[in-house]
Amino acid sequence: MRGAGCTINDLWDRNLDPQVARTRLRPIARRAITPRQAITFTGAQLLVGLTVLLQFPPSCLVYGIPSLLLVSTYPLAKRVTHYPQFVLGLTFSWGAWMGFPALGIDLLQDNAALTAAGLLYASNIAWTVLYDMIYAHMDIKDDGAAGIKSIALRHETNTKAVLSGLAVVQISLLAGAGMAIGAGPVFFVGSCGSAAVALGWMIKKVDLKSVKDCWWWFRYGCWFAGGGIATGLAAEYVTRLNGWYGEGKKRRIMEEGT
Repeated sequence: MRGAGCTINDLWDRNLDPQVARTRLRPIARRAITPRQAITFTGAQLLVGLTVLLQFPPSCLVYGIPSLLLVSTYPLAKRVTHYPQFVLGLTFSWGAWMGFPALGIDLLQDNAALTAAGLLYASNIAWTVLYDMIYAHMDIKDDGAAGIKSIALRHETNTKAVLSGLAVVQISLLAGAGMAIGAGPVFFVGSCGSAAVALGWMIKKVDLKSVKDCWWWFRYGCWFAGGGIATGLAAEYVTRLNGWYGEGKKRRIMEEGT
């Protein structure tokens, strides 16, 4: 689906991409393929995505279909608002909703799971905007000349302050998702703590005036923060699986008391 989104984006931007140095050599922009061929390719990508989706519980289809509206309309956002990265976040973060029904959890019947999913979704939106704001700085000169709107242009003079605010929002929402499902200290230290360190280091070090540096942090920075979050989640799972929080002992005491 991400690939389909990229193709749709290139279709919408086929007249804008030639005006931006980084995108001028994209296949549609340089006329290596025609829009009709791209549409056919998009159809094939969507069919593959549907095939994968059908392998999951039927409820996933209900949750997944609405994302198509976001996938198909995101490219239009940069024409009407300086915050297309927010719409991108809405699109890329949709998997936060999908994971729960994929595990057989009915979000409409489980308030804790619904709260966690909503907070996780919002956290991912903030994360997406943060990274794409750095990405947008690579095109800031060409975008301005071509009339393309972006958060980087809107906040060019205070980007790092905005990035810092987004990082705080992301970590806070991630912690809120953990609280909603009763996560333990391993999650908060491992996932939230490591992400805070990784994002803080990236925001401090990235040179927003350097295209090369922005690209490096955009490409690899997500692995630092994302890797920390994933490691923390895995450690939390192992901790609970082995009863290291003492939950098994508490349960046995309660059973013996009854």
